[in-house]
Amino acid sequence: MKKISTKNILKKIFKKNNIKKKIKKSKKISKVLKSKKKKLIKNKKVAKSKTKLSKKALTSRSDEVQNYNLKTTKSSDQKPEIVKIKKQATEKKIYKVKDYVVYPKHGVGQITEFKKINIGGIDVETYILKFEKDKANGMVPVNKQSNLRPLATVNQINKCVSILKGTPKIKRTMWSRRAQEYEGKISSGKIYELAEVVRDLNKGDDLMIDQSYSERQLFEKAYDRLLSEFQIVLSSSLEDTQRKIDKALKRNLEIQKSKIEKKIDTETKKETNQIDDEIVSEQLG
Repeated sequence: MKKISTKNILKKIFKKNNIKKKIKKSKKISKVLKSKKKKLIKNKKVAKSKTKLSKKALTSRSDEVQNYNLKTTKSSDQKPEIVKIKKQATEKKIYKVKDYVVYPKHGVGQITEFKKINIGGIDVETYILKFEKDKANGMVPVNKQSNLRPLATVNQINKCVSILKGTPKIKRTMWSRRAQEYEGKISSGKIYELAEVVRDLNKGDDLMIDQSYSERQLFEKAYDRLLSEFQIVLSSSLEDTQRKIDKALKRNLEIQKSKIEKKIDTETKKETNQIDDEIVSEQLG
């Protein structure tokens, strides 16, 4: 019989405990390794799926590009069909031949004829206008006859006369801005706005003296357009219509001429006196 000692018993117990601990550690390590392997497998699968998707996207894009190129080549091969419009969309003619009409940019004109003009394969019906003052002709398509306006009525002319008799309304702004406003009113073609420009730029009997060159030009432009429309509507002579407008504006052309002549005489006298003084000073020197 072997002797049983406490030392041997303790050794055996410690060995068993160590073995158990090692088994537990190995189990934990195996679990960790398994989880890592699973993660790696998942990542690989995701990467593979992404690569597959990118390849599919690239193939689909290449297919689209090829299809587009095929379409473009087909479209280039097939010539586009050009549909020619033979006639312009028709509108009823409001005005007749020999009618007087106001075209905003040029003033009063007379319709001399209707004419069909071929522009780019399209037949365009036009009014032929004659402007006697400018000695020019113009064409306006029938489809754009809204740009034209008929002559004013007698009641409208009477209202214009009352506007001319009124006090001028001059803004306290720079002349450049006012000139733009006056130009816009003149090119609008509206008879009341023309009358306002004539009223505001009128200087009465002092016209041609106190006005600048640009003021005088705008005044004469508006005045002439108003005069021509007045003359045709009232069916009176040029002198009579001019007298009517001048009476409303309280201006007299004869007085103006005499004033201008006096001014010119005084200026010439001053110049001659200066020249004489210079000659005398030179002789004395």
